[in-house]
Amino acid sequence: MDILTLFVVIPVLTMAGIILVKDLNRVRVAAAVGMGIQLLLSALLIFLYVSARNGGNTDEMLFVRDLVWFKTFNIHYTVGVDGISVAMIALTSLVVFAGIFASWEVDFLTKEFFVSLILLATGVFGFFISLDLFTMFLFYELAVIPMYLLIGIWGSGPKEYSAMKLTLMLMGASAILLLGILGIYFNSAPAGGQLTFNIQEIARHTIPMQAQYLFFPMTFVGFGVLGALFPFHTWSPDGHSSAPTAVSMLHAGVLMKLGGYGAFRVAIYLMPEAAHELSWIFIILTSISVVYGAFGAIVQKDLKYINAYSSVSHCGLVLFAILMMNKTALNGAVIQMISHGLMTALFFALIGMIYGRTHTRMINEMGGLMKIVPFLSVAYVIAGLASLGLPGLSGFVAEMTVFVGAFQHPDLFHRVVTIVAITSIVITAVYILRVIAILLLGPSTNEHYDHLRDARWYEKVSVVTLITFIAIIGMAPFLLTSLLSTGIQPIIDKILAYAQF
Repeated sequence: MDILTLFVVIPVLTMAGIILVKDLNRVRVAAAVGMGIQLLLSALLIFLYVSARNGGNTDEMLFVRDLVWFKTFNIHYTVGVDGISVAMIALTSLVVFAGIFASWEVDFLTKEFFVSLILLATGVFGFFISLDLFTMFLFYELAVIPMYLLIGIWGSGPKEYSAMKLTLMLMGASAILLLGILGIYFNSAPAGGQLTFNIQEIARHTIPMQAQYLFFPMTFVGFGVLGALFPFHTWSPDGHSSAPTAVSMLHAGVLMKLGGYGAFRVAIYLMPEAAHELSWIFIILTSISVVYGAFGAIVQKDLKYINAYSSVSHCGLVLFAILMMNKTALNGAVIQMISHGLMTALFFALIGMIYGRTHTRMINEMGGLMKIVPFLSVAYVIAGLASLGLPGLSGFVAEMTVFVGAFQHPDLFHRVVTIVAITSIVITAVYILRVIAILLLGPSTNEHYDHLRDARWYEKVSVVTLITFIAIIGMAPFLLTSLLSTGIQPIIDKILAYAQF
């Protein structure tokens, strides 16, 4: 068995172990051990990948394995990774591992909760290792479907409405995406020969322009909905607000990244000519996402809604950078995906921990928490500073790379919308500092909060894990950019070969 398939097998074995054990504490331990092994496997994958590249292996994808699945339609189980895939797998492992510890206190249908959570993670891992469009779509659906149960059963507030809205909108996007994938498949051999779903084989040919004009918008919108593309973003704030803590962490930290990853791995990479011609439409939409999401966060009073609208803004930056189609901007897009994944997972973990103590998420009902729960408060400040782009943390590296890459585009239109998008930095600083001032500083607003307990050991494991990697990326971004470079370059070469700039 190859190392990449283990990323699907280990979660399946973990789910089986959870189902077999009966004691509640052993269920939690089984989940933590399984995802701990997955995290170690991610570290091993990074080591093996870097060693192979340093050893002179210049293949576009490494650790490739191919197995015929459905010969009639040339569907294969084909897996492989480049630097981008490796980084996204590592992000997923970190967020899932932290999410297990953030969910340690779940005591309602605990076994079913952890199985559903790890099933979602299985779909995400499978998506990032897939090189066959059909297999990728299958894992994409596997990642989306458990969200309905996780929100509908273990959520809070109007959870049935939120779960239904999220599921229906993402299923609608999946239908559009499937049409786009089938369109690519039926145009995958324009010079004759066998049709294929293999991304690398499709990339070696040029899909006819007429087909690109039709199927590029379908694939970009299909993936973009999951990436909170305006005006299809409305499922995200409602879904986040009702989801349990770990689900919000995975949802914003990992699941939304499938949208950005799919947009450049499939839409941009396979149809660069249409991407160049039609990008201005989606650049406008993503610019709206960036600014509107930031303004939306300012007027919210619920902590989860604030972070949900912040995620709309930050995920909009990912799609915005992808559409600029140059190396710096694409690097920025991937760094932004990883940075946002870590800091939004940290935000939602902390919000869940604060809610578990105060039983409210309304910022005007809280105050003075810095004196009462200092560990959680300092962690919240760190997450906020990362979100507003403080130098030394991952958010600064990501946003600077995105905006520098976007402004490198010679066209006046692209530079103007970049300036518009940059205003989101100031807006983000406003709502982050406002929340910190109301939530953490000043006198306590409720005498019942004066004796709240600070973070427990398992909560500290979750928080410290995420903060550590936010700081590492912020202080040593070259570790990440060197990993990504080999994955970005083939996409750039494809764009430069077929798109007339």
